[in-house]
Amino acid sequence: MLMYMDIFNKENFLERLEETIRNLILAAVPILIAVTFHEVAHGLAAYKLGDNTAKAMGRLTLNPIAHIDPIGTILMPFALLVLTHGRFVFGYAKPVPINPYNFRNPRKGMAISAAAGPAMNLLLGFISVLLISYLVIPLAGSLPMDILQPVAGMLKQSIIINVALAALNLLPIPPLDGGRVLTGLLPYRQARALEMIEPYGFFIVLILIMSGLAYYFITPLMNVFYAILGLFARGGFML
Repeated sequence: MLMYMDIFNKENFLERLEETIRNLILAAVPILIAVTFHEVAHGLAAYKLGDNTAKAMGRLTLNPIAHIDPIGTILMPFALLVLTHGRFVFGYAKPVPINPYNFRNPRKGMAISAAAGPAMNLLLGFISVLLISYLVIPLAGSLPMDILQPVAGMLKQSIIINVALAALNLLPIPPLDGGRVLTGLLPYRQARALEMIEPYGFFIVLILIMSGLAYYFITPLMNVFYAILGLFARGGFML
């Protein structure tokens, strides 16, 4: 009954709708950047290790169109923004193709290539912290707030999105990056056993997220990332 009244309270609904639209606008560019750079990092790491599959298929490009997945890049982030009233959002892009048999050491090459994606997201979060601390805040008294507020909002969304994307992808379940990294670190027999769950990995991740169990891993990891990035925040900006 309370939920029903809250949803259909006109004033409350309009306030949430306005907040959701605002967060959607602010998050759109950071999401595209986050998922595009994430996938390019995978392909670039693989290329440096001897696999040119991504390059040959035109995926080593920062053009987001080459990486957009209709569900993961558009529908899922939009649905999460609406359902959580703009409090939480994440997405994914089309996976970059990698052929591990082109690596000198296939298991090690796949682990490094997989780790490159979350590492890129943390780098983007770090850059966003620096831009807020050393550019936006110092310019607060010089430029109109109509300019600074949207920029600051997008950079804050960039931090949240990239930290969440890195933590989510580090779940140790294939085909997520964390699963591929763990596969590369485990002894051969255990690695093969872990690889066998990959066809069911997406459903396992969905169940873990829907049940809330995933957040026992994701939330602490996000807090660690926030703490590390917070070491570089200046000018009164806090994560």
